[in-house]
Amino acid sequence: MQVATPVQPSQSVAGAFWRFAMPSIVAMLVSGLYQIIDGFFVGHFVGADGLAGINIAIPLLGLIMGFGLLVGMGGGSVLSKYRGENNLVGTQATLVTALLLIVLIGLLATVVFIVFGQSLLNIQGATGVILEMSWSYVQIMSFGALISIGASAMPMLVRNDDSPNLATVFIIVGALTNIVLDYVFLGHLEMGLKGAAIATLIAQLATCILCLGYFTSSKAKTKLAVKRLDKTIAIRIVQLGSSNLVMFIYFSFVMAFHNMQFIAYGDTTQLAAFAIVGYLASFYYFFAEGLVSGLQPPVSYYLGAMQYKRITETVKLAFSVTVGSGIALVILFNIFPEIFISIFTTGNDALLEASKNGIRLHLMALFLDGFLFMASIYFVAVGKSGQAFFVSVGNMLVQFPFLFILPKYLGIDGVWLAVPISNIVFALIVLPMLLINLKGLMKMHQQQNNTDGGVVVCQ
Repeated sequence: MQVATPVQPSQSVAGAFWRFAMPSIVAMLVSGLYQIIDGFFVGHFVGADGLAGINIAIPLLGLIMGFGLLVGMGGGSVLSKYRGENNLVGTQATLVTALLLIVLIGLLATVVFIVFGQSLLNIQGATGVILEMSWSYVQIMSFGALISIGASAMPMLVRNDDSPNLATVFIIVGALTNIVLDYVFLGHLEMGLKGAAIATLIAQLATCILCLGYFTSSKAKTKLAVKRLDKTIAIRIVQLGSSNLVMFIYFSFVMAFHNMQFIAYGDTTQLAAFAIVGYLASFYYFFAEGLVSGLQPPVSYYLGAMQYKRITETVKLAFSVTVGSGIALVILFNIFPEIFISIFTTGNDALLEASKNGIRLHLMALFLDGFLFMASIYFVAVGKSGQAFFVSVGNMLVQFPFLFILPKYLGIDGVWLAVPISNIVFALIVLPMLLINLKGLMKMHQQQNNTDGGVVVCQ
């Protein structure tokens, strides 16, 4: 039995890319709605204190999502490579190993967050009603860490099983469930942040059940089989997915440090404004992550099939769309800030002005976040876990000096400016790394064409 290939020989590079990118973009945007929907309902039904409270909780939620992407992106990359090699045994072993890793990591995360969760909120400077609201949210999400990790990872496995459209449908079902339950729990039952957390977990559970059902159905190319955890594959999944985990560790630490600095140099209004600006940035983050996630299945397949020129063409396409869309969105945010801010709050002039200042300063280099996402996932897709890890770790480390130094001289504006300035500096380091790797692939392509008896895989 042969494994169906995710890319047909006659399919164009753009066709193969968009076949995975479009469902992935929709999936990530819909998945991101979990946070944005919570922000919408919390902002309108709980207020500025609620926005500040949920922003204090986001670093812990970022860690949970990072564990999901560790398994989903790493497992998906291994799965796609085995599919490119027509290795059925490898694909089944990868699926089972990924699912077992979800269970093991999920249980461990629950214990860690229940024990240390409140301390992590205290470190950020949360006190009083903000601490109380934030902990009510985190406590519920901690008990459901296994569900959250599964909801992040399993759609990626479905997507890499050559079913990107179904993966998207499963996430959409979860997001729509979340919208309905948020409206009921916050708008009618007035359950506050606790209700938002319960709504999210129920919605994520629906996505997990649908994904598990897929792998036991006739639609699955890789059938769920009774196998033990394969240690070699588990290590490879962790190696390839670790950059994504580190990326979210970076996100969580930077978010936490931002929260600390906003409380130190500002007040609750500034912290709530940071939540709103973060939600607006999420529109692009999730679009960009979805777009570049669509890069991974075809690139991993091309690597297994030794179609090196197609890899470089795919990366060029992903780069132009990712960076171009980021620039366009920055322009829109600055032309119509009030319209975007009103999604999360109305009637609070101080919060409006603080949010407008945040948009102007914090989001000016937003498109570079997309570029760094793309670079990290590209290195995962071609099996360069070391480079992927460097991009993620470096992106984390380069931000802290700016976050520490700039506020001392610029006050609250320095907190807003830390991320864009550090992104500019780090992008100047990562871009040459990416170009050198792509140049190496083109040399391999030329060697294939010049080898007598070799197979020309791409013209």
